[in-house]
Amino acid sequence: MNESASELQKSQSIPFAEALAVWWRIGLLSFGGPAGQIALMHRMIVEEKKWLDESRFLHALNYCMLLPGPEAQQLATYVGWLLHGVKGGLVAGILFILPGAAMILALSWAYVLLGDVSIVAGLLFGLKAAVLAIVFQAMMRLSQRALKTPIAGLLAVGGFFALFVFDVAFPLVVLGAAIIGWAFASKINAKTAEPEDILTTDIRPGTKRAAFICAALWLLSVVGLIALFGDSSVWAQIALFFSKLAVVTFGGAYAVLAYVAQQAVELYGWLEPGEMLDGLGLAETTPGPLILVTQFVGFLAGFREATGMHPLLGATLAALLTTWVTFLPCFVWIFAGAPYVEKLRGMPRLNAALSAVTAAVVGVIANLALWFALNYLFANNFTWEAAGISVLLPELSSFETGAWVLTAVAFVCMFVLRLGLFSLLGLLCLSGVLWQWLI
Repeated sequence: MNESASELQKSQSIPFAEALAVWWRIGLLSFGGPAGQIALMHRMIVEEKKWLDESRFLHALNYCMLLPGPEAQQLATYVGWLLHGVKGGLVAGILFILPGAAMILALSWAYVLLGDVSIVAGLLFGLKAAVLAIVFQAMMRLSQRALKTPIAGLLAVGGFFALFVFDVAFPLVVLGAAIIGWAFASKINAKTAEPEDILTTDIRPGTKRAAFICAALWLLSVVGLIALFGDSSVWAQIALFFSKLAVVTFGGAYAVLAYVAQQAVELYGWLEPGEMLDGLGLAETTPGPLILVTQFVGFLAGFREATGMHPLLGATLAALLTTWVTFLPCFVWIFAGAPYVEKLRGMPRLNAALSAVTAAVVGVIANLALWFALNYLFANNFTWEAAGISVLLPELSSFETGAWVLTAVAFVCMFVLRLGLFSLLGLLCLSGVLWQWLI
């Protein structure tokens, strides 16, 4: 039985209800930004459930790293599509967003009504330590599998330094890796699938139709709001601004947060600079993509700008609209492109280019993980710049004792005691609450 038939048989043998439960778990536990989310999916889908092998998971990750928008959410959509077609892609992608979106909406209500949601940071303090341990474990395993040749190792190191030290734009890092992979195809350790082993579009019926429907819903939403309310209304502004963001957000949320803050604060006047930081804090301490901070921005825009209705109703509708136009394009990219990307597995040079991107992605994830660690383990950081170098460094005197202690506990539980995922998360959450209470 060839690979295509065996994987199709495997996907058909996976009960949809079981997959649904797994996607719920991933959506509820997807803390820690892209690095933590990718690590979580890898652990559950590849290591625990063994629903996909390493090469197929990395192939999906390669493609998602090339797309605008949140790569982890798109990876979930892609994997769901591989397992159960369009239905699986929709469920996986929506459930990856839904828990975080619901929490952000609830916290946004609390923010405007109470003015303080700092208790959330205390409740989830320990969770970040667990995420660090999960990310580190995933980094080790991904490195072992993806960096099997000297050139792959160099690409990973180069990707890390390009982002962390030289602040190179993320699309340039990916493009450079792909060009190197294409040029040195014979040197890249990329398993090439045989033509008869490729998953073709007829295995996943309805994918093109789903892409068209998602694109139509997205475009009709924007055009309809402009026609109904005019292009100067808050509804049209939200639809246009966040739709544009969905198309140009290469490199994940961190690459565009400064632009979002500038436009939302200075151009539109939807919120104050301090409120933007508060929104980022909420997104950091809730599951789902960090780009969900845009929902908080949309909420405040509707709260202050929507006329003719109760402020909280306007805020809620604006928040939902923001999430709709931000994430709907993600489904368009996956359903429109994934079937054809699957075919690239049988094209040696293109396959080598994607494998080179995988190697560079190891460096990208290392950069994101280090950024996350520095911001968790130290209260204050600063950027040192000189001669084209831009490096984020911690203020050593601002180290967070609790974060260091809980991180040490997390690593002992992960690598010495070898606790399971839920045991690790539960223990660290409890430890975080106790630490905040005692201190």
